[in-house]
Amino acid sequence: MLSKMFRTSALIVAVLVPGCTAWAQSMEVGAVNPATHTLTITVKGTIAPILSGSDPLRFDGQSGTVKILASESLTPTKHTATSATYTLPPGAITVTAGSNKFSTKSPSKMVINLTSTADTLTLIIAGQVNGVSLMVTDTNFLKAGSWTTAVLKHPGVFSPSPQKLTAAKTAGGPGCKVKYTVFGNTSVLGFSGTALNSATVDPVLPEDDLDQ
Repeated sequence: MLSKMFRTSALIVAVLVPGCTAWAQSMEVGAVNPATHTLTITVKGTIAPILSGSDPLRFDGQSGTVKILASESLTPTKHTATSATYTLPPGAITVTAGSNKFSTKSPSKMVINLTSTADTLTLIIAGQVNGVSLMVTDTNFLKAGSWTTAVLKHPGVFSPSPQKLTAAKTAGGPGCKVKYTVFGNTSVLGFSGTALNSATVDPVLPEDDLDQ
């Protein structure tokens, strides 16, 4: 009698366990869907001082803001053990420098590098100011450990947010800086201010009723 009960119990377990396992796996896969989130990063502050070059666009002393929108479903176009390069579509970055404002009309690059002294966010942007074409490289030094290594697979939020940005003291040294090239001339200026970010869930659009 006992052996029959044991055989019956084993049969019940054998039937139930695979079903539970499949259910658990489906829950794990569906728990996080980066395709439904948009990352917003805003860097704002003051562009100063001039570290090299003549600053023909007279950005020195002007307020500056860079706003980035990136889908958390993006994958790197290039990566190393400590860095990831993401290609952002046209319009993903908006830049304001004083009274000058432009949004990107071509793809841009966002490079995140994790080091022992700082986590850096670098943006490489092509744009136009008052009809003049220029290339901009915006480098921001965040606290070390602001991102986890998960950011090397998909863009994600940094923490803490907001956090203070300190201007570089030399063109080639550590710290936040803006480099731009216009008319064949390159200028580098420091940048100080704050960086903050957030991630929002994209709205779910209703299905079209094709029968109507």
